[in-house]
Amino acid sequence: MIFFEPESRDRGLLPWDPFKGVVVPRPIGWVSSVNKAGQVNLAPYSFFNGVLSRPRIVSFCSETEKDAAAFAIESGEFAWSMATWALREQMNATSAGLPRGESEFAYAGLATAPCRLIRAPRVADSPAAMECRVTQVLRVRDLEGGETGGVVVYGQVIGMHLDERYLKAGRFDLAAARPIARCGYDEYAVIEQVFTMTRPEGGGNAHGGG
Repeated sequence: MIFFEPESRDRGLLPWDPFKGVVVPRPIGWVSSVNKAGQVNLAPYSFFNGVLSRPRIVSFCSETEKDAAAFAIESGEFAWSMATWALREQMNATSAGLPRGESEFAYAGLATAPCRLIRAPRVADSPAAMECRVTQVLRVRDLEGGETGGVVVYGQVIGMHLDERYLKAGRFDLAAARPIARCGYDEYAVIEQVFTMTRPEGGGNAHGGG
């Protein structure tokens, strides 16, 4: 096993940074938001996850304050839509660097659907979506205390949308929905099979609860 300090890796052996290649798979934060002027943005974020289940909190990190994050901070709300195998090309298209105010929905050929409790729209064809209100904004600092330019937006889930076609025995059927996840480099993964394991007694907290 090799060891290296990230900033001084052997670029002959590792021409591409392996960091994102080992923190995998990462749920895709397909975030839509709208600013006070009514401009809408939709963008996929590589660093996204749920961080708490009571209350239900999610977060996404923008390595620079891009429009989706900026609009969410300005308006105090955002929507998340599940990126799936069927929507992979459209998801990728929404990562394009469009001028502010130009619609990623239109650019990617995606229909919008209204949310119930927030102004931001969601992706109409996504099988699952969450409406969120911003609870915290964290400016990420490095070891020296300097600002990195990264910003983490935390949001509490105040509403959820689920396509009933993917409900099976009271559960959301992931294998049928086929969500995709971000891996390293230009790689992605798709969930097509799931398995179950019984947790040890008293071990629920280690897995984030039920």
